[in-house]
Amino acid sequence: MNPYALESSSRLATTGWLRADQCQLSDLDALVQTPTQAQDCPQATALLQGVPVYDGVALRTAQAASTDPLGWRQQLMAEWAQVWRSGPGVLVVQGLMPDTAVVDAASVAFRALIEESRAAGQGGDHFAKPGANDRVWNALEKLCLRAPDVFAAYYGNALLATVFEAWLGPAYQITSQINSVNPGGAAQTAHRDYHLGFFTAAGAERFPVHVHQLSPLLTLQGAVAHVDMPLESGPTLYLPHSQKYEAGYLVAGLPAFQEYFDQHHVQLPLKKGDGIFFNPALMHAAGHNRSADIRRMANLLQVSSAFGRCMETVDRVRMAQALYPGLLQAQSSGHMSADDLAAAVAASAEGYAFPTNLDRDPPVGGLAPQSQQDLMRSALAQGHSPEQFNTTLQAQAQTRLS
Repeated sequence: MNPYALESSSRLATTGWLRADQCQLSDLDALVQTPTQAQDCPQATALLQGVPVYDGVALRTAQAASTDPLGWRQQLMAEWAQVWRSGPGVLVVQGLMPDTAVVDAASVAFRALIEESRAAGQGGDHFAKPGANDRVWNALEKLCLRAPDVFAAYYGNALLATVFEAWLGPAYQITSQINSVNPGGAAQTAHRDYHLGFFTAAGAERFPVHVHQLSPLLTLQGAVAHVDMPLESGPTLYLPHSQKYEAGYLVAGLPAFQEYFDQHHVQLPLKKGDGIFFNPALMHAAGHNRSADIRRMANLLQVSSAFGRCMETVDRVRMAQALYPGLLQAQSSGHMSADDLAAAVAASAEGYAFPTNLDRDPPVGGLAPQSQQDLMRSALAQGHSPEQFNTTLQAQAQTRLS
């Protein structure tokens, strides 16, 4: 069997589309019950609850001692890719950051950013109740500008680069958010991550099955622990092998699947400087911080493929401004059908909410902010004048600047 073959729920996808009302818990269970095989991850030093655990010191030593260090690195990357795609979907690298003083220096900068955000009345995490969490959006850029020497020491880590390249190849693009879950911070519900994981089930149903297969290949999710994270501090919960369930983007809100996750998840403690990385399609959820005094701080890493970009630079704000008056007139006169109007909007305005500046453009009421297409459709539906539309369009464009 090809270890890189995508699992396929052909019963669900006979038409090329997936539907939440056809999802069966037994299909997920059959995958989750798959045992993790030690022979599939020979460089791991342990399997904990079915999750391969790697020793960063041992990996660095083995590569340095190899007569073919580049070949050894490729074999390790192939092993990790198999873990993420056809294995349990998650792995731990202990001692990923060999110098925890560098982690501490970055934590100092991140805590200063949190305090400044609180002082400005912007503190908190849009995905949690006020006071439960503190989140720093775009921590990558903010750390680089505030403390470039710390940034260089933190990200100048060849083993970390090996992790990213194993899933995405070279030319990947890193983004980072700091999440500090304070004592009492509640657990999340089980979910998948960016891209399709940021859609509702109804939204994800609109994408054909091959996009459900593609989405996990576009990003790698991970976290670096900035403090020791014993189980009582609520480190993230994972459901190994669930990334292979093809319809998994549709079931995050279904009670039966949430109950299954609650009964079968695993949870691993981390030490400061450890890293954990997983396929974004793996069902997971931040845990409940039941500790009395641990502010569970992690650097959440979301690393993207270089290939998710257009070839040409297009000024879609200017296009929307030029097109809107004609569309408004065509709508009011009945010269264009609703479907044709929607097609014209889709051809001109930006249909995706990302990338954006989440400090100024938070995902209020959902996981994603309003897209340019959403704004344009809303303006047409409400009959906004071109001047009104231009004002809101420019305001939206400003929120997306770094």
